[in-house]
Amino acid sequence: MEWLSAEIDTTHEGMDTVCARLSALGVETLAIQDEAEFRTFLGEDRRAWELVDEALCRRLEGVCRVGFYLPADEDGQRALARVRAGLDALRADSSGALGTLALRVETVRDEDWAESWKQFYRPVPIGRRLLIQPAWEPVDNPEDRAVFLNNPGMSFGTGEHETTFLCLEALERRVRGGERLLDLGCGSGILAICALLLGAARADAVDIDPHAVRTARENAARNGLAEPRFRAAAGDPLAGTAPLAPPYDIITANIVADVVIALCPLAPAWLRAGGLFVVSGIIGARLAEVRAALRHAGFACDEAHTLRDWHCLTARKP
Repeated sequence: MEWLSAEIDTTHEGMDTVCARLSALGVETLAIQDEAEFRTFLGEDRRAWELVDEALCRRLEGVCRVGFYLPADEDGQRALARVRAGLDALRADSSGALGTLALRVETVRDEDWAESWKQFYRPVPIGRRLLIQPAWEPVDNPEDRAVFLNNPGMSFGTGEHETTFLCLEALERRVRGGERLLDLGCGSGILAICALLLGAARADAVDIDPHAVRTARENAARNGLAEPRFRAAAGDPLAGTAPLAPPYDIITANIVADVVIALCPLAPAWLRAGGLFVVSGIIGARLAEVRAALRHAGFACDEAHTLRDWHCLTARKP
């Protein structure tokens, strides 16, 4: 089925007026993009910003916009004509206070919504030994890297985000063969599966989201991995519901600072002596807190790497 995807540019002050006019014209389901509301929602506390994708923040910069969808049939075209006339009337009455009220319309298909993100995902080389490869593209690997065929679906983990990239770099440096790994908050399974492709003996992946667990299992099968070498399960390690099988040589936690800090007292019991705790998802404003939590739990920090204010720490259990 085809749809008309429409967006109207306005101002923060004009948002209510535009929405009310659309509602009066029979357009009820609206998508609001308002930088002012977005920043008010997150507040001044920088802790909230670590949960937000940087690209989303850039897309919303200076934006006040109302979006909606209409069926791409005669009824939808008539509704769109009413919207155009309504915007013309608002422009005449507002003297510019509502912004440009520019209307953009494009036709999209149902399948476009599910597939369009793929055009922005490209192969990602990691270090000297690893390549993150979109599963739907042909593989070009002249350097004979270990190749992870990835289809992240709706789960976090394409290798392109700074936090995932930093974790993969850490694994590329540290995995030499035979290790047992635990990935907490596995998302698409990218860290656990890449560790296996680099030579780890076994990897357990845990996430609180059953959809992420399903995606991780699908990605493992896509890369020729199965139990017992790869195991993915739903559970919350902080609540004691994650099915773990310690001791591990490496634990990865690419989550957010608050969860990493909460995991610090628990991780030593899951690691062998000399084992590594690789943590990421940490913005600069939280780095000192995470370092302090690692020290308090008895870890020694071996490495620290930064990419655009995101930080990854590799800590060692004595």
